[in-house]
Amino acid sequence: MQILVPTTVTEALPEIAGVDYDYYDPAVPLPPHYLGAQCLVVWGNTREQLVDARERMTGLEWVCALSAGTDLIDSVGFAPKVLVTNASGHHDAPVAEHTLMLILAAVRRLDRFYAAQIEGRWASELGGVQPPGPQRDPSTGFPGLATLRGARVTIWGFGSIAQTLAPLLTALGAGVTGVANSAGERAGYPVVGVSDVLDVLVSTDILVNILPSLPETQGIMGETVFDALPSHAWVVNVGRGATVDEDALDSALRAGTIGGAALDVFAEEPLPASSPLWTAPNVILTPHAAGGRPIEVDQLIGENVRRFLAGEPLNNRVN
Repeated sequence: MQILVPTTVTEALPEIAGVDYDYYDPAVPLPPHYLGAQCLVVWGNTREQLVDARERMTGLEWVCALSAGTDLIDSVGFAPKVLVTNASGHHDAPVAEHTLMLILAAVRRLDRFYAAQIEGRWASELGGVQPPGPQRDPSTGFPGLATLRGARVTIWGFGSIAQTLAPLLTALGAGVTGVANSAGERAGYPVVGVSDVLDVLVSTDILVNILPSLPETQGIMGETVFDALPSHAWVVNVGRGATVDEDALDSALRAGTIGGAALDVFAEEPLPASSPLWTAPNVILTPHAAGGRPIEVDQLIGENVRRFLAGEPLNNRVN
């Protein structure tokens, strides 16, 4: 069995009898002698490269994505016979870590500290005595929380990443409520259904979006959601950019309807220079950096290769 592995994969893959790993550049078309491979591992590939692979790899049976989502692969449209798997669960810790970083940066206003540093200015208004909770100082316009202790965090999309993040927030004293398609309890945390989300948002200090891009989630976070939040609340998005109405978000930021936004994903990436989010007040931006470090992909690939050869169902299959 020939498996094509992008050069972006640096882990040593397990040796399996009858399996050859051949490495390729994910930014250029595959060389002719690779076109007969049965499996294409995808990580950091360009869309153009995947389209070319779809058209020329006539014997392809399995696309092994190392991303948690398969939006790009789905958009390319591989033949229905081609199995597609993802790396869901292997991004939980890195994304949770990045999300916690964004939340702490928002709560402690790292953006303002950094802006003052660039200016060479001692930002005395950000140091010393500070309000202990969600208040807005009329003299400085300082929005938001001073600490996570006692903060009310709502995580919309309460899957495995959220369940990794929630205990970290709990350890810092925050209360966590999840939002999912069905209400109940997950990993020891209360979860409300989407139909009741507005009731929760009115008392939310930090709204974390970890939603996937699906037809039913397109633009789901829009004006109604932002209007429901308290004016000091921050929105943190590490899910998918398409789930947020960015025009409504920009309007809410400029009107002061919400306290701020920490964003890692966007409807169009890279974020165009013309996007108003670059200059919106109280915004922290990172360039889709939360999930770029999947862990234990060698184990994921190895186990699924074994299953593929044995004719067993593959883990993390998405089609």
